Amino acid sequence: MSTENMAWVKSSYSGGAGGECVEVAEHPTAIHIRDSKRPTAPHLTIRPTTWAAFLDAEKTERA
Repeated sequence: MSTENMAWVKSSYSGGAGGECVEVAEHPTAIHIRDSKRPTAPHLTIRPTTWAAFLDAEKTERA
């Protein structure tokens, strides 16, 4: 799947001042993560189960 055909969503924690910006595109078999300031650069691809574990760990850490 080409990155330009993916529905990238910017993190709600990303600021509008050009700081740290992360975008995520979900696919049934993979989660794609990239730096929004460099959309054509290589991006990270992980399994949905890995992404779910990461999100669960973040929720636990923030609680």
